[in-house]
Amino acid sequence: MANAEAMRNKDEMRECIDNCLACHRVCMETLADCLQRGGKHAEPKHLRLLMDCADICETSARFMLRGSDLHSRTCFACAEVCAACATVCEGMGNDAMMKACAEACRRCEESCRKMSGGVMRQPINPEAAQRAADLPA
Repeated sequence: MANAEAMRNKDEMRECIDNCLACHRVCMETLADCLQRGGKHAEPKHLRLLMDCADICETSARFMLRGSDLHSRTCFACAEVCAACATVCEGMGNDAMMKACAEACRRCEESCRKMSGGVMRQPINPEAAQRAADLPA
């Protein structure tokens, strides 16, 4: 019974790694596309979010690949960033690139939530939230 559960966990981790790496790739492709398009697609907040998402996806994949005991933390952060990125991409219109990015982010979010192992959300730090709100776009 323990062997079956270990195999299932290993398969889930492998799937999560694949989803993270795919999301990293799609976010980088979307970033390049948005820079080319300009306008609302190239707004600094959107570009930063795509870069943040690509970075955390790659980091989470690396933590899992090397068997880090801290992968649940990076997976939790990855799920949060992927959710935000998917929401923004969904709001950019219904073109193929934005849709593909949102879908990759949602898949990664879902698998990273499983891999986060129940890491609890942290209360919002009001000072950090205010600093973030004060940053220029």
